Amino acid sequence: MALAKADFTTRLLQDAQIGPGMRVLDVGCGSGDVSWLLARLVGLDGAVVGIDQAESALHQARQRQTPKGARPPEFIACDLHALPASLGLFDAIVGRRVLMYQADPVKAVRGLAKYLLPGGVMVFQEHDSTLTPASLAPFPLHRKAQKWLQGMLAKEGADLHIGFNLQPVFADAGLDIEDLRAEALVQTPEIAYALADIVRACLPRIIAHGVATARQVSIDTLQARLDAERRQSKGIYIGDMAFGVVARKR
Repeated sequence: MALAKADFTTRLLQDAQIGPGMRVLDVGCGSGDVSWLLARLVGLDGAVVGIDQAESALHQARQRQTPKGARPPEFIACDLHALPASLGLFDAIVGRRVLMYQADPVKAVRGLAKYLLPGGVMVFQEHDSTLTPASLAPFPLHRKAQKWLQGMLAKEGADLHIGFNLQPVFADAGLDIEDLRAEALVQTPEIAYALADIVRACLPRIIAHGVATARQVSIDTLQARLDAERRQSKGIYIGDMAFGVVARKR
């Protein structure tokens, strides 16, 4: 099956040379977006294991249809700081939006590196919101929605500067950094950014932390209102910055 649009995550994994026959661990896999992408990359001769603490998210991940030319990932409920020894070793370890939530990301990376084969690669994608939102045209609703997400992350103690901290984290953990990149997620009048979907997924946390109420968000109409603002603005909006790091075990 041909891969979908080569987005930031796909290009990062491909450039890290994750491919057929590799055994890969996806930490903090959630509902399995990255795990299933990895399954397609490693093919029938490879294997993917996804771990997460949220059993409800893992249930969703297991329900997905297996694409042609791939094996379904194995999904396991566990903490990345307490991986079972039975997992064995991996050619690659991958994570997306994981390190920003770690109280000690260096310790987390060091611990995960124990499950890498010598010469194995670690690939992490994190999002840094300290440079955004950015635009010349006014995008009041977009900026408000972005502030809900930033407020939630701040309440949860996430590292909002994680993109700028990736280099020292992996260097201090003893891995050799092969690639460090950043890319703006750009929205135009013709190309939308899935901001409402992200807010919907985070809505229980936004409400629980008192960042906004359900009435203030009005999630059922949020996408339509964002779309209207996008079309009326006729401008470019940068809602987020994606950072990626590729590091190798010596």
